Amino acid sequence: MLQNFKQYFQKNVQITDEQFALLSKDLKSEKIAKHTVLLKPGDVCKHSFFVDKGLLRSYTINETTGKEHIIQFGSENWIVSDRSSAYFNEPSDFFIDAIEDSTIVYIDKEFTDKAAEISPLFRQYNEKALHNHIRHLQKRINLLLSASAEQRYMDFIRLYPDIMLRVPQWMVASYLGITPESLSRVRKELANRHFKPL
Repeated sequence: MLQNFKQYFQKNVQITDEQFALLSKDLKSEKIAKHTVLLKPGDVCKHSFFVDKGLLRSYTINETTGKEHIIQFGSENWIVSDRSSAYFNEPSDFFIDAIEDSTIVYIDKEFTDKAAEISPLFRQYNEKALHNHIRHLQKRINLLLSASAEQRYMDFIRLYPDIMLRVPQWMVASYLGITPESLSRVRKELANRHFKPL
């Protein structure tokens, strides 16, 4: 069940089969059902979740209105985590759950520490992944603050080209920070201009 993760890891870090076997002997891979909660607010995030198959999301819930705000989707070959909680060992503010029946690999600190010892390239990869995560968050904040609904939607389909077919429209609207009605208008206007996102 670790074959996809092995391919992903070797592509990015370039370690041998023997090194991966040593690293992965304690890794846990698990099939989880749709709606399974992997992290909830108040828990400390002890793992990152590599999506072997399926779809995860991270989100918050407004305590006053009950409205969900989706922070991230994670489909195949994505890693979903609360980096802040994991790094600082502090309670998380987020939920992470499964939108579909999924297969995930649990990545813990012990794995990353071992990987850094075995492969000098892993430190570079991990640092690049962190900076890429920060870059993505900065861009997302800028879009939420200043971009039109159409611009946000166009960026969404670039980042997540297959998600529109896999989640209800209200989840996409939640990620974009707009209402489902606004999303419908954007899609209708784009369709009138013969834009085909999928």
